[in-house]
Amino acid sequence: MMQTLDDYILEHIDAEPEFLHTLDRDTHLYHLRPRMCSGHLQGRILKMLVRMIRPRRILELGTFTGYSALCLAEGMPESSELHTIEIDDELEDFIRSHFDSSEFADRLHLHIGDAKEILASMGDVKFDLVFMDANKREYCEYYDLVFPMLEEGGFIIADNTLWDEHVVDESHLKDAQTQGIVRFNKMVAMDDRVEKVILPIRDGLTLIRKRPKCEL
Repeated sequence: MMQTLDDYILEHIDAEPEFLHTLDRDTHLYHLRPRMCSGHLQGRILKMLVRMIRPRRILELGTFTGYSALCLAEGMPESSELHTIEIDDELEDFIRSHFDSSEFADRLHLHIGDAKEILASMGDVKFDLVFMDANKREYCEYYDLVFPMLEEGGFIIADNTLWDEHVVDESHLKDAQTQGIVRFNKMVAMDDRVEKVILPIRDGLTLIRKRPKCEL
């Protein structure tokens, strides 16, 4: 059987750590929609981006089973911390069990509830990196909420911004999730406060950098 390009890529990047392999397996065994898990390739990209950015504080919107949070944590400097928000309280025990068994347990802060309410309660806290992977219908609202919380020169990484290519397929443009992504992509494209690029990796990954005031 001919090797696929995806298989080739996975064979030529860093191996998936065992604790992430276990988490991915458990996600597929015990949860619906395991495709929501970031997976090996995207996980290595997230870790690498954190290594490059070296954020002191990371915010994640949409924990799911915790795979992406642990990938982000892998790349963090030892003095950094990560706050991740998940709305589904039925996932809490699963997430905490995997967080607590990791070497990053003391630097991972899981918040269960509606992201908009939790963000409003955080006060003046600032983040150097935000990873958005929550309800696609509300991406624009999340963007408006987290932007003031982002340090100058900080980054937003938005997942699923190509949405299975539905963003260019008119037959899907009536779907609420697709509409949310399309609105978000247009909002970011028109925002001159940021630099932005969409990477056609997996389901689309947009890198957004908040320009310091001296660049505006």
